[in-house]
Order: sequence, then structure tokens, then C-alpha cells
Amino acid sequence: MKILVTGGAGFIGSAVVRLAVARGHEVVNLDALTYAGRRENVASVADDPRHVFEQVDIRDRAELTRVFDQHQPDAVMHLAAESHVDRSIDGPGDFIETNITGTYNMLEAARAYWAGKGRPEAFRFHHISTDEVYGSLGEEGLFTEGTPYDPRSPYSASKASSDHLVRAWFHTYGLPVVLTNCSNNYGPYHFPEKLIPKVILNALHGKAIPVYGQGLNVRDWLYVEDHADALLLAVEKGVPGRSYNVGGHNERRNIDLVHTICDLLDAKRPRTQGSYRDLITFVEDRPGHDARYAIDPERIMGELGWTPSVTVEQGLDKTVDWYLENADWWQPLLELEGVGTRLGKTG
Repeated sequence: MKILVTGGAGFIGSAVVRLAVARGHEVVNLDALTYAGRRENVASVADDPRHVFEQVDIRDRAELTRVFDQHQPDAVMHLAAESHVDRSIDGPGDFIETNITGTYNMLEAARAYWAGKGRPEAFRFHHISTDEVYGSLGEEGLFTEGTPYDPRSPYSASKASSDHLVRAWFHTYGLPVVLTNCSNNYGPYHFPEKLIPKVILNALHGKAIPVYGQGLNVRDWLYVEDHADALLLAVEKGVPGRSYNVGGHNERRNIDLVHTICDLLDAKRPRTQGSYRDLITFVEDRPGHDARYAIDPERIMGELGWTPSVTVEQGLDKTVDWYLENADWWQPLLELEGVGTRLGKTG
């Protein structure tokens, strides 16, 4: 297929781009190159004739129309989004404009293109979303595709809004859409403001490792390359109008995850004195911090045949190795605004 991937220079998007090209697909990589999008993330496929890069903002409808008309994709994988909860607390406007208005622009550009091509049945608009739209779980239960939406942050509310738009374009206009909602991703090329890379890099620099509250919040962790595999399956085999939850049955409390990373670093790059665990510092909790996320992935496993390839311990081992070996990638990012400071306080 020829796939238009939005946000293809970001963390998850670049993993999709690299895997799609490796599997023989043509990829039109569309990214605005905001602070978290980097062309270095797709350097391994930059010179491949199956990869074309377009620096375009999804808020620019005219440019989106040009990209569709020029490249004539068979499918869209829409990953472009503002995604950091703490940043959404500080500045929700960017999340409204990109995640809601940007998705509307993508849907309308795709619909016009699809209609102009005679409404081909094989066309797909795959919208990639998050489990955070479901809100917070108690100690029991899992998010299913039928779980009611209950977003708690400006980020998750904006993603919930975009999910509703995508479903509306399916039911109202017949646009053949597929939706996926994923659990927390981690792995290579993860921007340093997120939990796992922040723990790794703070530890390596001998800085305090901040953990919100007492670290008891639970997340279901998904290795990014396993997620990319699931996303390509969904765009190739997913049923129009259907949604698929993507998770790996890898629930961990934040504090336990941090302990695992510290132990891996102790083994791979020991400190001169003590353990990296000594750097753990508990800090004031995030406003509206959801207690627990956990995905039931049985639909995508049963219908599309997807399974994750690694456990969270195996994936963390690979991730720590990647950061130890790729300082030239992450070092420049530590100087960017907001990366090394606490965001997401309301007062």
C-alpha cells in the first residue's frame, strides 16, 4: 500500500514509518516537526525511495488537500497529536487546535479525496488514539472497546473528541475508518519528557528521579515496535467502523517500573557509589492523575491475530540499552524548553 502517516517523525509515528517501509509499503510521512517531531527518528529510511517526507501541519487544510492530491494514498494512519498530559494542563489550547481541529481537517481532506476517487471500499482512515479517553479504573477490571468515555485531562478530552469525530464521519458520510486505542508506549526514540526516558536520563546524569505521589498509579505498558505491528495489522485488516484496543497485559505500578529501570542501570552502568534507586524522589502528584489503566486486547488478538513480542521486562532491557548507546540522539533534546522542568501544575 501507499500509506499517508501523520506524525511520522514522532515517537510512535516513526516506529510505524520504519516498520511500514521495512515491510515494503510506500510511506508519505507528514509531520509539522514541532518540538517532539524529529527527522532523526526516521533517518534509517530517509534515503529509501519508498519514503517521502512532507513538512505539513494538520491544521493547514489547503496543504493537506495538496498532499492527498499529489501522493494519492491508499490509506491514512493518523497519529499526529499533542500527547503530553502535563503540557496539556499548562497549555490546553494547542491540544484543542491540533487534536480536535487538526483531526477534523484530516477527515475532511480524506473524505474529499475518497469521494473524488469514487469512494473505493479498500480505502482506510485509521485513527490512532489512547486508553486515556476511558478515564480511570479501580483495582479491578479492564478497558474494553465498549467502555464509556470518561476523560480527565485536557489531553485525554481532546483525544476523546477526535475519536467521536472519526466515528461520526463513518456513520454520517460512510468514510471507511478504523480506530485503535493503545496503552502507554515506551521504547527507542521516546521523547525525554515522558516517564521512562526521564528516569533513564536523570539517573545517568545523577539527578533526582521524580515520581508522582507515592508511585502507586498503574499503567499497562506496550513496547512501541509491538504497537507499530498492531497498527499496521489494523490498517490492513481492520473492519471499517470497528475499534481495537491495543495493550500487552503488562500492568505495573509506576514505582515498580522505576525500580526495574534503576536495577537495569545498576547492572549495565553502575554508579561509583550506591544504587540508582537512591535518586528516587517523590514529588507532588499531577492534578487529576488517573489511578489505573489496563487494556483488554482480546479483540485485536482474536480478530487480527496480533500478539506482543516482549514482556515489559524484556522491552525495558532493550530500551535501556538503546538509550545507553544513543546519547547523540537524546543529548540535544535535554536543552529544549520544558524537558528538564516540572510541568503540569495548576498553581
